[in-house]
Amino acid sequence: MTPLRPALPRVLSIAGTDPSGGAGTAADTKSISAAGGFAMTAVTCLVAQNTTGVQAIHTPPSDFLSRQLRSVSDDVELDAVKTGMLGTTEIIAAVGAWLDENPPAVLVVDPVMVATSGDRLLEPEAEEAMRHFCERATVITPNIPELAVLLGTVPARTWQEAVDQARRWARRTRVPVVVKTGHLGGEDGKSGEVLNIWVDDAGVRTTASAPRVETSSTHGTGCSLASALATRLGAGDAPEAALAWTTQWLHEAVAHGSALRVGTGHGPVDHFHRPRRLADAGLADPWAEGDGVPAELSRPEDLAPEIAPAPLSIAAAGPWTRALWRASSDIAREISTGDFVAGLVEGTLPVAAFDHYLAQDALYLEEYSRALALLAARAPRTRDAIFWARAADTVLSAESELHRTWLAGRPRAQASPVTRAYTDFLIARAAVSPYAVGAGAALPCHWLYAEIGAAVPQVDPDHRFAAWLSTYHDPAFAAAAAQAVAAVEEAMKTATPAERAQAARAYLLASRHELEFFDQALRLRAGGSR
Repeated sequence: MTPLRPALPRVLSIAGTDPSGGAGTAADTKSISAAGGFAMTAVTCLVAQNTTGVQAIHTPPSDFLSRQLRSVSDDVELDAVKTGMLGTTEIIAAVGAWLDENPPAVLVVDPVMVATSGDRLLEPEAEEAMRHFCERATVITPNIPELAVLLGTVPARTWQEAVDQARRWARRTRVPVVVKTGHLGGEDGKSGEVLNIWVDDAGVRTTASAPRVETSSTHGTGCSLASALATRLGAGDAPEAALAWTTQWLHEAVAHGSALRVGTGHGPVDHFHRPRRLADAGLADPWAEGDGVPAELSRPEDLAPEIAPAPLSIAAAGPWTRALWRASSDIAREISTGDFVAGLVEGTLPVAAFDHYLAQDALYLEEYSRALALLAARAPRTRDAIFWARAADTVLSAESELHRTWLAGRPRAQASPVTRAYTDFLIARAAVSPYAVGAGAALPCHWLYAEIGAAVPQVDPDHRFAAWLSTYHDPAFAAAAAQAVAAVEEAMKTATPAERAQAARAYLLASRHELEFFDQALRLRAGGSR
């Protein structure tokens, strides 16, 4: 009987310490945990360091390291091992001897040989020992200078040169290399992007990219990448999925590192930004459909009291739509200031998250168009029937063009639970509820997107999400949203008090669905993003 795979990959870090918490075993433990593993450590050396540099190193006898390693392997079955700073020939030999007796399924070697400053960290004989040690790895993750030392050549100046060097190494040893371009700057013409490239003896196997972040919070990025990669590989991810997950997670960790305010030099990355964000997203209160909406609405003030009007780009068409917007203002604010929209505007949203959003939006728009067509058939006024019918056509022709272009050649996605819940809700309201209720449910998609689009600044054509941003910044889209607001104002005006209350609840619930629809793209499961 095949033993069951553990719930978490068991990952051992063999590395030095960092009492300031940014690198070494401290970074490894955080990275393994953030990547979904159970972290263990064996300490090779005690390092006095902080964000400004290394002050001292103490290396215990290698036989004590061997006892640490045996203590782990005698008791725990390991799914992956990551090595960092080994330091001396004796330490390298001790780890190698233990690996000979306890070969792990995954071994990721971060060959700590050269600082990013160019300073050599190993004696020549230890460098030679490290070259041979790397030949036993599943994959190695050297920085650019370390890759050059392994090959006995000069450091690459461009990512293409680095890939060529990595392929030479892989052909000679049959050990793949992850080429990291973060320290190449803009010399290779890709200043706005960081590439992590998995190279084997056949050449480039997969590439993962992330927007470059201008920050000094880069302490421990090499340790963190190698540890997270070992964890994802130990969990059973293919190299493509493991590298993609690690790259996107580390990008987020780097981008939010400065907010930690740790140290005065090169600060650490925020290893747990993603888990904290996802935990927050999962703590949503159960939705109360139309919380606070009375059973009947005779006056707009019964839904939301009159206050100074909000500075809307798409103005309310009367007292009822003003009240609807005021009642939903907190939801609208959460959408417009949330991580998804901010990432779109800044160009920092992971491409995998945008791909997921767009694939789900393509499915959503098909159903939304059907809901609009149902409203057209039931509208009491001819002008509103014409508007909803034209809107249904525009959704499938104009808005969907972006999806067809971006997603061309990809298999059709399946509707997520979030998408299905929203579209089922819309179709039900448009088909069987009073007309005003269906119109109220359909309005947030028009109004919220138009408000977001109006607030978005003009972006350069080479902005990675320019096509999406320009679609909803278009004056024609704003004009259509204004018509939708006017149609709902008329529907609310002529509805009964009970129908108005139902319409308000539908509008608020649809706004909640919009918030969830955006956020779902930021909750891609580990290993499921590209």
